[in-house]
Formats: sequence, C-alpha cells, structure tokens
Amino acid sequence: MTERIWKQDFELEALNGTNGYTLVGHLGIEITEIGDDYLKATMPVDERTFQPMRLLHGGASVALAETLGSVASLMCLEDLSTQQPVGVEINANHMRSATSGKVTGTCTPLKVGRKMHVWRIVIEREDGKQICESRITVAVIDRKKT
Repeated sequence: MTERIWKQDFELEALNGTNGYTLVGHLGIEITEIGDDYLKATMPVDERTFQPMRLLHGGASVALAETLGSVASLMCLEDLSTQQPVGVEINANHMRSATSGKVTGTCTPLKVGRKMHVWRIVIEREDGKQICESRITVAVIDRKKT
C-alpha cells in the first residue's frame, strides 16, 4: 500500500471550483482524481488548446503539467496561511501529437521536501499513448503579509 503524502484534504469540487476566470478554467483543465501519492487531471484537445496546425499546443501541455505540480505542492504544505508554492522551473518533452478528445496528466512526486518539491507529470492521449513528459520544480515560500 502506498503512503499518503498529502497534508491538506481537498475535495475535487473545491479544487476545480477555483478555476473560473483563470488560465486553468479557460483551457478546460479539470482535476479528476486524487490518489494517495498522485493527482490526475484532464484537458480537452480543441480550439482552446490547438496550435495553428490543429494539434495540441505544447504550451497547453506545459500548462496542464504546471497546474498539476502546483496543486500537488499546495496539498503537501503544512500551513496554507503561512506558505505558498511557486513554480521555479519546468521542462517538457513532447513525444507525440494529439488532435482530438482529451489528454490526461498524472503527477507523481520525485521529491517532497520542506522548501522544494519536484514532480513528474506524464501526459497521455485517450488511447493510452504518452504524448509528453514534464518535470516541475516548485519552491515553498513564505506568504507575504498584507
């Protein structure tokens, strides 16, 4: 059995409910599953996420990956009132194209430390073929007092 890594308990509805009027909402990204040590999200392959040749835009894949890594880091924080996650580096290797349907990203931890998290995100088409592999590094910083 896998050990649960999350320090915050979020329901899918609450996580997805904050996406209105954001890039995440505009792209149609939806978190679909929270496992003990992974997150999954889907994104449509359509006019919102196409590049001019009607293929999934690589930047849309990166946005999906960054969304998953950032949410995963948020769920690993001890205290949401004093800490916040910020992405500091992301890379992506695009291996295949997608032209329709949805893609699914699965985010798993490579390192979850006190001040730095590193996540692996695998993005697949509906036929199960991997189209992208991404890695994001997220810093855990102190929230600014307002």
